Amino acid sequence: MDSTRAAVASTGLLAAAVRAEESRRDDPLFTDPFAERLAGDDGRRLLADAVAETGQSPAEIAIRTRFFDEALLDAQRGGASQVVILAAGMDARAYRLPWRRGTTVYEVDQPGVIATKEQRLAGAPARSRRVAVGIDLADDWPKALLSQGFTSSATTVWLIEGLLQYLDAPAVDTLFARVDALSAPGDVLLYNVIGQTLLGAPFLQSTQQYMRRLGAPWTFGTDAPAALVERHGWSAAVTDVAEPGTRWHRWEHPVVPLDVPGVPRGYFVVATKSS
Repeated sequence: MDSTRAAVASTGLLAAAVRAEESRRDDPLFTDPFAERLAGDDGRRLLADAVAETGQSPAEIAIRTRFFDEALLDAQRGGASQVVILAAGMDARAYRLPWRRGTTVYEVDQPGVIATKEQRLAGAPARSRRVAVGIDLADDWPKALLSQGFTSSATTVWLIEGLLQYLDAPAVDTLFARVDALSAPGDVLLYNVIGQTLLGAPFLQSTQQYMRRLGAPWTFGTDAPAALVERHGWSAAVTDVAEPGTRWHRWEHPVVPLDVPGVPRGYFVVATKSS
């Protein structure tokens, strides 16, 4: 694993530490009983360093966890029986969400990440059929996924969470094209993306500096998040992170209508593959 891939993988530990911190609140947005084990001492150190350097805890991680928890379960109620989590990291949803009987959750990530996760969750029972697919997303992960039993004939919900900012634009395009090639009408794709305006915002520069020091710089952003999938024939609903963040009392910045340009934003997208 090269240094950049290792650094990006380490952000999963940081995210687990944020989820553990959220779960300890008196008013948690969700409860993740596995987050503490998944974060470990290394994840807790990463979060402490991030807070010390940026002056704030990364609240967006807790907000997006709750948002995508709800979106995943909505997709299952809509008929999805397969869940594919790309760059799954220390995601514990296979263990903690109330999946319907017969649901298969595929977790795709680097083999070393998968091994660390399974070591830290040894003995914990999954609440779904969990299938770990150990492969880097730069490699032929569609072939690996198919070899583990994934089929395009079953309705699927895809999740790409906390990943796109680490890729360059061609890699983002390739990722979405691969997802599209494996999908059928009615499938759902969930992802978050940082706005290009937000990437350049002065208040984000301490976070940018921290990520560069960590070795996982944020390189990709767009203020046209729906276009990433609409070019492949998907319909997309876009939510500004500030909207649920404000509603759930975890966001300090005002909600500004999406049609107002030039506003620093992060985005959540729920997309459905058209016929």
